[in-house]
Amino acid sequence: MMFWEWLWPALTATGFALIGFFGHALVVRMRDAAANRAAGDILREARRDAEMLRKEAELSARDEWIRGREQMEQEMQARQQVLSAAADRLSRQDERLEREEKRAEQRAQALDARAAQLEQDGAALQAERDKLDRMRAEEQHHLESLAGLTAEQARSELLARLESELETETAVRLRKAQEDARATAESQAREILTAAIQRHAADQVSDVTTTPVPLPDESMKGRIIGREGRNIRALEMATGVTVIIDDSPELVVLSSFDPIRREIARVVLERLMADGRINPALIEETTDKVTSDLDALILKAGEEAAEALRLAPVPLEILRLLGRLKFRTSFSQNVLRHSMEAARLAGLMAPEIGLDPETARRAALFHDLGKAVDHEVEGRHAEIGADLLRKAGESETIVEAVRGHHDGPEPGSAYAALVAAADAVTAARPGARAETTGLYLKRLENLEAIARGEPGVVRSLAMQAGRELRVFVEPTEVDDAAAIQLARRISKKIEDALDYPGQIKVTVIRETRCVEYAR
Repeated sequence: MMFWEWLWPALTATGFALIGFFGHALVVRMRDAAANRAAGDILREARRDAEMLRKEAELSARDEWIRGREQMEQEMQARQQVLSAAADRLSRQDERLEREEKRAEQRAQALDARAAQLEQDGAALQAERDKLDRMRAEEQHHLESLAGLTAEQARSELLARLESELETETAVRLRKAQEDARATAESQAREILTAAIQRHAADQVSDVTTTPVPLPDESMKGRIIGREGRNIRALEMATGVTVIIDDSPELVVLSSFDPIRREIARVVLERLMADGRINPALIEETTDKVTSDLDALILKAGEEAAEALRLAPVPLEILRLLGRLKFRTSFSQNVLRHSMEAARLAGLMAPEIGLDPETARRAALFHDLGKAVDHEVEGRHAEIGADLLRKAGESETIVEAVRGHHDGPEPGSAYAALVAAADAVTAARPGARAETTGLYLKRLENLEAIARGEPGVVRSLAMQAGRELRVFVEPTEVDDAAAIQLARRISKKIEDALDYPGQIKVTVIRETRCVEYAR
């Protein structure tokens, strides 16, 4: 009973297992069949797509080949056109070259024919020339035989006569030109200068190389000297001046050729006397302080000069140099005052001759700028001043006017001539300058010696304080024409050899004296 109970479930389970196995196998086979059918469909679709792509590729390649062929045909046609055009051009060039070659051959033939003709003409011309030479020689020989002179002698005599006639005519023309120029120039110059001088009034100035310093009392001299002279030695070493203490009551004299040093020493001495203490240490300290203050005073003097003349802005370095001219003298004339006076005169005269008055004032104020440093730099003060102005950025008109204001009777520009005239007026004004007796006599001697060195001069006399030179000549050696040339030579030598203010008149006197004695 128990066996059957166990067998029945087992058989049932086995049956279900067999049914599941065979059902699963059937499902698998059906799925494989469906997959095979789907794969066949996909393969057929792929074959159809591949065939279509192959046909499309063949069509595209064929189209590309056709387009390439057409493009190549077009390029070939274009190249053929270019080659045809080039061939046409070459053909035309060949034709042109042939024509040019024919013309060149014709020209060469014409030139050969002309050369042959020229050779014939040259031979004929040479024959004519030889014939003329023979005729000239025969004529010259005939003239020499008639005149009794050779050709060289006749030429020398003719040249000598022409030279004499030209010299006389030149002298006459020169005298007439001088008279005409003098008749107009002197009157106009006199009017301009007279008007300028009347409109400008200047003080008479005469600086020297010493500066007197008044003392509060006579006992101050001993304090200035100090124990064993140490104070006066310290003062002289610090300031660079010579302190002269003599019998003059309540007065000390400072001596130096440098006016700036004299001014520093004067201010130092006045400050020491006001302080009451005088010793070497305080002298050095005061000297340094005064030197610093004097630099500001120099700059102020330059600024005041520029402002007084109403000039355009002036560079700072030029203002300092102008201020230094306040302590510089020339023939005992203060250079800064002289420059300002010349600037005013130039500004007054400039409109009369058609020049700019401001430019004239500026050039005249700067004309002696080189004197501020001429003891430090070698060269003429006009050249030094021109170089300083060019470095400071001044215009070429100002620079050339300063450079040329001492270039003699023919300055390089109109402004240079105007500055030279204003400079001469301020220098020649009575009382403006002073000279020592020795220098004055030496200048007169040199003036007379220059004239005596010329041939035919009998004697020479310096007149009117050296403003005029009268030269007496031998009338048998110097004629009227030579007298004019002698005056010009002497004036040129004076300009080259001497330094003088204003101008010097040279007068050559030629006179004939007939003397007889009644016995």
